[in-house]
Amino acid sequence: MKRFAFTLTMALLLCTSMWAQGSYNFQTVNYPGDTFTQLLGINNSSLIAGYHNVNQNSGFELKLPGGFATENYPNSMMTQVIGINNNGTTDGFYVDNGGNTHGFYNHKGTFNNVDYPGTPFNQLLGQNDMGQASGYYSLSANNTTPDFPYVYDELGGGVFQVITIPAAVGGAQATGINNSQQICGFYIDANGVNHGFLLNFGLLVTLDVPGSTFTQALGLNNKGQVVGDYVDAGGNTHGFVWTSGGGFTTVDDPNGVGTTIVNGINDRGMIVGFYGTAPINSGFVAFPR
Repeated sequence: MKRFAFTLTMALLLCTSMWAQGSYNFQTVNYPGDTFTQLLGINNSSLIAGYHNVNQNSGFELKLPGGFATENYPNSMMTQVIGINNNGTTDGFYVDNGGNTHGFYNHKGTFNNVDYPGTPFNQLLGQNDMGQASGYYSLSANNTTPDFPYVYDELGGGVFQVITIPAAVGGAQATGINNSQQICGFYIDANGVNHGFLLNFGLLVTLDVPGSTFTQALGLNNKGQVVGDYVDAGGNTHGFVWTSGGGFTTVDDPNGVGTTIVNGINDRGMIVGFYGTAPINSGFVAFPR
């Protein structure tokens, strides 16, 4: 497979702008008979990607009000479905029967393995409508070394675009990519602190929620809105939606205040995520009021 590196050369901007509390109607989603469900991606048709079963992850697609369809990489031991685009293509990662973790994408029922050449650990985390996926690789099979973010071109001959973030001494992950090729994710600095980011046409914008000790950007839509989670000074976890010019909006599921993570957003502003403390998690869909 062809591959090339992309190094950021433009200025870093720190974004700590306005902060507000979100207004949504929440719907809790639990996989039948299971106490562990995470919703991770949503497209404009309200088709949702996720997984359940904390001990042996099993991927699914969900069409509300309750149509779960199992989606597992063939012959895998575990699968998480994370990204989904408006054409129904999904991506994520699976663990094979030897315990190795691989990225994948599923286009119209055909599963495709994705591994950066020569690496033992890969995950795909986001998917746009242009046949591009965001993800990362690790040089250690147990993912104990820093991560390296990349974009993978599914339709262009399997080209990897590696993203180099100078401040990411502890590694980085590319968690989402939209049709304008904006990329979101997070990196870990020299002090071990997580920072969200949005790579916007060559400019890296650092996303830190004001007053937080930890921020991760986990998904974005085609309007450039970014979602993720942050940890406040008291150690509580909250979701957020960030909009350029509007800043951060805090999001907490009413049933999981302080344990909420937002992982996906569609162009209608609907968000998905989960709340709770493993091994007990519930998924949620939130509709803007």
